[in-house]
Amino acid sequence: MPLRLEIKRKLAQRSERVKSVDLHPTEPWLLASLYSGTVCIWNYQSQTMAKSFEVTELPVRSAKFIARKQWVVAGADDMFIRVYNYNTMDKVKVFEAHTDYIRCVAVHPTLPYVLSSSDDMLIKLWDWEKGWVCTQIFEGHSHYVMQVTFNPKDTNTFASASLDRTIKIWNLGSPDPNFTLDAHQKGVNCVDYFTGGDKPYLITGSDDHTAKVWDYQTKSCVQTLEGHTHNVSAVCFHPELPIIITGSEDGTVRIWHSTTYRLENTLNYGLERVWAIGYMKGSRRVVIGYDEGTIMVKLGREEPVASMDNSGKIIWAKHNEIQTVNIKSVVADLEVADGERLPLAVKELGTCDLYPQSLKHNPNGRFVVVCGDGEYIIYTALAWRNRSFGSALEFAWSTEGEYAVRESTSKIKIFSKTFQEKRSVRPTFSAERIYGGALLAMCSNDFICFYDWAECRMIRRIDVNVKNLHWADSGDLVAIASDTSFYILKYNRDVVSSYLDSGRPVDEQGVEDAFELLHEVNERVRTGIWVGDCFIYNNSSWRLNYCVGGEVTTMFHLDRPMYLLGYLASQSRVYLIDKEFNVMGYTLLVSLIEYKTLVMRGDLERASEVLPSIPKEHHNSVARFLESRGMIEDALEVATDPDYRFELAIQLGRLEVAKGIASEVQSESKWKQLGELAMSSGKLDMAEECLKRAMDLSGLLLLYSSLGDAEGISQLASLAKEQGKNNVAFLCLFMLGKLEECLELLLESNRIPEAALMARSYLPSKVSEIVAIWRKDLNKVNPKAAESLADPEEYPNLFEDWQVALSVESKVTESRGVYPPAEEYINHADRSHLTLVEAFRNMQVDDEEPLENGDADHENGEEQNAEELNAEELNAEEQNGEEESQEEAVVVDADSTDGAVLVNGNEAEQEWVLTPHQ
Repeated sequence: MPLRLEIKRKLAQRSERVKSVDLHPTEPWLLASLYSGTVCIWNYQSQTMAKSFEVTELPVRSAKFIARKQWVVAGADDMFIRVYNYNTMDKVKVFEAHTDYIRCVAVHPTLPYVLSSSDDMLIKLWDWEKGWVCTQIFEGHSHYVMQVTFNPKDTNTFASASLDRTIKIWNLGSPDPNFTLDAHQKGVNCVDYFTGGDKPYLITGSDDHTAKVWDYQTKSCVQTLEGHTHNVSAVCFHPELPIIITGSEDGTVRIWHSTTYRLENTLNYGLERVWAIGYMKGSRRVVIGYDEGTIMVKLGREEPVASMDNSGKIIWAKHNEIQTVNIKSVVADLEVADGERLPLAVKELGTCDLYPQSLKHNPNGRFVVVCGDGEYIIYTALAWRNRSFGSALEFAWSTEGEYAVRESTSKIKIFSKTFQEKRSVRPTFSAERIYGGALLAMCSNDFICFYDWAECRMIRRIDVNVKNLHWADSGDLVAIASDTSFYILKYNRDVVSSYLDSGRPVDEQGVEDAFELLHEVNERVRTGIWVGDCFIYNNSSWRLNYCVGGEVTTMFHLDRPMYLLGYLASQSRVYLIDKEFNVMGYTLLVSLIEYKTLVMRGDLERASEVLPSIPKEHHNSVARFLESRGMIEDALEVATDPDYRFELAIQLGRLEVAKGIASEVQSESKWKQLGELAMSSGKLDMAEECLKRAMDLSGLLLLYSSLGDAEGISQLASLAKEQGKNNVAFLCLFMLGKLEECLELLLESNRIPEAALMARSYLPSKVSEIVAIWRKDLNKVNPKAAESLADPEEYPNLFEDWQVALSVESKVTESRGVYPPAEEYINHADRSHLTLVEAFRNMQVDDEEPLENGDADHENGEEQNAEELNAEELNAEEQNGEEESQEEAVVVDADSTDGAVLVNGNEAEQEWVLTPHQ
């Protein structure tokens, strides 16, 4: 079976000729040394250059990260080794290392050592903890030493490749090589060790256009890889995948299977000759350095090869090694929080003869199938014994334990539970994938066809590009995942059975009503499982969601890629695994899912029976689900959070319920919200209570003034004064006709100019008293302006109708304490606009009747005008030293009166606009 590796290009960066590449173990960095003498660090996530070092004007043929020191070490054609700190960009060390071009530097995985090889035919060992002293020289090659590399399984040994056509294996501390392999017919350019498994293998690449795999214990050639048409310049065993990668001056990179040595793929990015290949343990990224730039590719899926049975036993494959863990035993002993890694005891189960690309339990968990390398093997899950095997590109279990294998795009075989072949099927289209479950599904690139397992009759064809298929255990529901969305379909098995039993022919589309589309959700499913009628999946944003009846709910936001394993009903937890084989669990209550399912089906009676089994802490989640369904009354009954219940009660207009919640919580904002709603609903008693509790004085003012409630306004005036809300207090006193108290409030608030203006309009008898206070206050700021203030007692000639105004005041005072109800407003609405002063003049003294409060109110509106003078102009006049005439009175405290005011001889006839301030 071809590995069918997904190969995704992650970075393409044009540059001058690249001679070496390396990957940083923790940062998203790629190190490239260039023939031009520069060393660059590229960030492959942001696709930008992170750092650049101008090393020399000659080629830098090798550079490596020393991550534990935050260093980069580079060897160049000027024979120098240079060490840089890649954080500070400082040069740490520069020293002459060889007498000819330096071809390679290699960093010891754990010790403070760097190896260098050169055209001077020497290999040298440097110890940075001893000041970069050369602690050993390895002599023996008779030509340029092109590459050195440490053995990852025994870091005390290393291999060297030379143009003298040999590979030599050396020990640190020993001057002579352990042995020499006469490797190729021409010079050897590169060498690498096999890292996975126990095979003692080396791979070499040569100018004879071949790469060879060697057993360094038997010193024999295991395989020769032929196919390149020019010198092989770079080779590697991939540390995570069963592949060998070779790069050549023919411009291609070839990918070979490391077990079968079959050529799997050839990459050609058109960037001329290949000079270097970089990789890193734990990563599927591979970097290739070319004449014209750098390419990074990602090989294969990162999804771990793992499967979990219904009892909580997980089996996974790490390369060819099979391991098992048991979730149930761990979780029973300790409490693990959602998303916390489980401390699992890993047991070795055995090995697999092929490289596993998929691994899956059968429905009852007794068997596990491993598929890969074009074959499948069925093992017993407990003892890991081989029960059956065969050739297969893909394998699929049925819900009953039968299975199907896809041997090619045109041949599919179906087997019984006892591993006996039942039938062979040749579909009329190219079958690219198969899926198991209640029905056997065969997919082309454009559609999916469902067949029954018993006789392989066509059930239904659906035109959709399928990426994955997930059947519910009941066999009644199936999720079809495409590139951008997924579809929930209902399988009508009774319709299909009756159709097939009737003997009617089935056309190429199958049974028309076999499936019913229930829901379509525009999200990409990465992995998914069913729990009852609930489909759990993680999407492209790595959110863990579940879908019930088309309603998607996010359970958790995952902080890294994770893949669904399964669900344990006994623990009400769903389990996921990441690419490092860490297992995490997240709580998902079956009772919650069951409740939501019943609500979606409209079975509210059974849903109400299930509700008590849902823990109280999940009731708000239930309520939000009900609210999303428009069932707000039910949501209010279920919800426990006071804030949420208050919102629901407000939505429903259930003010008494909302009032009860507000009483529990004692939140001013809730009382205010409820008071406004009660007022708009006409529930004025409740509104008054709520506004009082919320201390919403403005709201109370609106309420009392609308009702004409003099007693309420009087109480509000006192409350507002206590609270320091002078605006509200002033308006209350003003409406009550308590003008003396209004004046007192203005004086207490240091609004003396406003007090004087108000006295002139409403209480002329108080003007002299307040003018005296105003003079005294203004004298502190502007004595000249203070002197210009006119007192009517001293200058009655400046105040027209002054005596009349005093007489009107005495008459109106009698009716100021009378408060007619608001309903009488209509009787006063059309009264004459004649001012009280004019009316007083026109009336005969002998015949006049006591003034009504309506006239007093009229005076309040009509006798308040004054010409406004711009404060800036007044200030300018004062600065110019102009004398104020005795006919003018100037208010200079412009800030406190919203503008300077000119009082002249006509003021009594004009209307004052009073703007009280808090």
